[in-house]
Amino acid sequence: MALLRGVPGFVAYYWVDAGDGVMVSTSVFEDQSGAEESIKRAADFVRDNLASLLPSPPQVTAGPVVATG
Repeated sequence: MALLRGVPGFVAYYWVDAGDGVMVSTSVFEDQSGAEESIKRAADFVRDNLASLLPSPPQVTAGPVVATG
């Protein structure tokens, strides 16, 4: 996603259709400051461009990666 690629520490972005109208996005950053900046940018984007299309506000969850495969 171009919006996040410009954030320092950006690693990856995934968008998942979880079914029943539920969408999940996951962003990976090298550090917490990059993740926090991405949350701010995404919130601004949603507010300015998508808020009228969403039935409820997005939920934000953050935390460190504890395992990879």
